[in-house]
Amino acid sequence: MFKKQLAALLAAAAFVMPMAAQASDHHAGDAAVAQAFIKEIQTDQNAYAAAKGAAFFQELSKGQKPRATVVSCSDSRVHTNMWDKTPEGDLFMIRNIGNQLATAKGSVQYGVNHLGSSLLLIVGHSRCGAIGAASGDYSSLEEPIKKELDTINIAKGVASIDGVKTNVNNQVTAALKEWAAQVKNGELLVVGAVYDFADDMKQGAGKLNVININGETDPAKLHNMPAPLAKAEHGHH
Repeated sequence: MFKKQLAALLAAAAFVMPMAAQASDHHAGDAAVAQAFIKEIQTDQNAYAAAKGAAFFQELSKGQKPRATVVSCSDSRVHTNMWDKTPEGDLFMIRNIGNQLATAKGSVQYGVNHLGSSLLLIVGHSRCGAIGAASGDYSSLEEPIKKELDTINIAKGVASIDGVKTNVNNQVTAALKEWAAQVKNGELLVVGAVYDFADDMKQGAGKLNVININGETDPAKLHNMPAPLAKAEHGHH
């Protein structure tokens, strides 16, 4: 358990630094740590399977109709259990650095167009390494990483949380353009939010702060949106 906690602390400390700052400071892994961790994963997974029971998985096997397609960052500090206690069959998850559409458009299209999600939720987060890198000089990073950072359109030198919010709003704008007809017809709601574990927005540590609903960013107006039109159903169909 101590090794697990230490590894988590080290990982969190590394992600606080911008990616660009780590470009010349690669750290090798440790196979012994990996061997211990995979055993922990197996133990935890066995406990999860036993707690859920066979009937739960039989229902999951029938198919999926997730209420939300979620685009979030790959950051290890951001996970579905932070905003949904029962994500199985409920959230169609797409994760990449910088929680962006451009590098995962096909996956997002599948969730919205083919699985019929009613909500497209784009989640940025505080202290994002991708945002820190995109706002600085990342020319020394690997080409595939640079390719993904190139599609994050924020100003150089911008404060971290401001860059996070700008990026989320940019992703919402792109989504509204892609699914304009569905939004207009009331078939899709596009929401941008920031998971703020660092309390950089001063709204409380660990809160998921909604900053954009279908292009509306005025906090006063967001407070009253969206009006409930129908009771949402959570089913594994």
